[in-house]
Amino acid sequence: MKRKALILWGGWDGHEPELVSRRFRKFLEEENFSVDVETNLDVLADRQRLFELDLFVPIWTMGDLQKGDADHLLEAIGAGVGIAGCHGGMCDAFRTNVAWQFMTGGNWVSHPGGDGVPYTVNILNASSPLTAGISDFRVESEQYYLHVDPAVEVLATTRFPAVHWYHSSNRQVDVPVVWTKRWGHGRVYYNSLGHHDDIFDIPEAWELMKRGLLWAAEGRKLAAEEGLSAEEFKSERKMF
Repeated sequence: MKRKALILWGGWDGHEPELVSRRFRKFLEEENFSVDVETNLDVLADRQRLFELDLFVPIWTMGDLQKGDADHLLEAIGAGVGIAGCHGGMCDAFRTNVAWQFMTGGNWVSHPGGDGVPYTVNILNASSPLTAGISDFRVESEQYYLHVDPAVEVLATTRFPAVHWYHSSNRQVDVPVVWTKRWGHGRVYYNSLGHHDDIFDIPEAWELMKRGLLWAAEGRKLAAEEGLSAEEFKSERKMF
């Protein structure tokens, strides 16, 4: 049986969401996924459809996420549906929705210097199957400064400052580029590369993204095999 993926693209067009969605769709279909592509946030109102997915791929910069739709996503991912995304399409989506930020593990705050900044992506955990065999590599793109959940597992970083600005008066810091985390039984994968689609013409960048998409999609199957339910995570206490 084919696994099910949903790609949702839209929002700010400068991140070339349609091109990125085509690339991701082609790869997932080659990996025997049944892939639906949507361009309207209304799809998130269909709770049952979300729960039937193996993988949700957001490619939606900025925009507004309604509370009910956010609840559906948080519950579906908590039940084992994977989520994987890149750049502003995931961690600069829905800036006013803190539940989304909590689940994804971080949010964008700046890209000093804009596009075309040369910097190095440093691989941290070379023993992870998500990074094994991938070496540090250089890119010229937006360098994302993110506020990051301390619970994430960081797989790659980049060093700031690369461009002189107000933040330069602080010490040098390594900001995560790639990370994973868990949300209930769901797997969360993020890669801050992807300002334009052609960043994934860099072999290392594309390999990281491909592995992340597949890794995130495994969570639902594993939860089902182990008889796990999101019920164990539910609470009547106020969370937001």
